[in-house]
Amino acid sequence: MKDYIEERAVEIADYIIATNATVRQAAKKFGVSKSTVHKDCVERLREINPSLASEVRRVLDVNKSERHIRGGMATKEKYLHLHEHQTAPA
Repeated sequence: MKDYIEERAVEIADYIIATNATVRQAAKKFGVSKSTVHKDCVERLREINPSLASEVRRVLDVNKSERHIRGGMATKEKYLHLHEHQTAPA
């Protein structure tokens, strides 16, 4: 594996652990795809640093278990803002 890929995998994992970031947030921050973040954190990291891999896995599992809540909140916000714009005086 190329050195820069290993470095990126560790940096992404450190970021996710430090900030409890989602895969999507990490992908945006590092300018890579969600698939790359997932592959770095789940597959590649297992070979590079197994203890870091399990730590980041715990954060990813929590995020995954909460994603339906975040999705619901985002939808609620969207419709609250839509409603505000519709009822605002012209």
